[in-house]
Amino acid sequence: MSGRLMQLSGVIVDHVYRVEAVPRAGQEARVLSSYMAAGGGFNAMVAARRFGMEVIYAGGLGSGPFADIASQAMRAEGIDPLRPPMAGKDQGCCTTLIDADGERTFIASEGADGRASDADLASVKPRLNDWLLLSGYALGYLNSRDALHHWLAAARGLQLVFDPSPLVNAIPEPILAAARQAALWISANAAEARFMTGGADPAQAAEVLASDRPQRGGALVRDGARGCHLALPGQSSLHLPAYPVLAIDTNGAGDSHIGAFIAALAQGKPPIDAARLANVAAAISTTKEGPSTAPMLETVLARMAEPKNDTQQRRI
Repeated sequence: MSGRLMQLSGVIVDHVYRVEAVPRAGQEARVLSSYMAAGGGFNAMVAARRFGMEVIYAGGLGSGPFADIASQAMRAEGIDPLRPPMAGKDQGCCTTLIDADGERTFIASEGADGRASDADLASVKPRLNDWLLLSGYALGYLNSRDALHHWLAAARGLQLVFDPSPLVNAIPEPILAAARQAALWISANAAEARFMTGGADPAQAAEVLASDRPQRGGALVRDGARGCHLALPGQSSLHLPAYPVLAIDTNGAGDSHIGAFIAALAQGKPPIDAARLANVAAAISTTKEGPSTAPMLETVLARMAEPKNDTQQRRI
């Protein structure tokens, strides 16, 4: 493994409810099951760790009951925080409703995870072969985006992976442009890629996002049960089909894809092989309930060696 992963985006606590259907205003959902666990930026870190990569958490960490859940979860995965805990500010949280079709509905509020200063980011000193991951959530938060904008201006030449996130439309244009310019790789879902490129076709969106990437980088557009589209600068995109599974919980699957992809690149895998591994890791993660269900690398390799089956994957 070459280099560490430094996660710049925040860990939050997920309140997840599996419901028969998302209720209308004024109604109450029938809850089938529920749990609380670390999520957000935690999920991609777990995926990278389970592929054998050393991971450093460079996001905000607070003090309080939610921060305790986040800290305990990171310790259990062998993830060290870079910044000291922030007094008087707890971790953010996200309430997630997962309906019978596996579709997710979110309500989120940031806490210490949504705060970063210039001094905080001065402590982020990557080594030569390190990888960095930045989510659009951090760029959309009022208390972290300006410092990250300053940091991005000096981040050229780093192995930075940018995940636009569902908040991409809330990121001020100059900050979004800075993230795109600094990124070696962009990994977005189809809706995010469509917003960033103005195009509806995910294959073409991948090519547009890859067009101004450095030669060692490119773009991935995750397209749910259809797999992903991989594009390198100046080349046509390549569609990589999803690995077929019966999905029961898609929460955190995109993060599993990103973390596995970065770890595979850090192992020296060509991008196409890294994307295939990420497809399988993301698919397997949907077969278990929970946001941080990324599989071990050995599990992914064993699944890839099995004969294909006809089980249909729903959505990643």
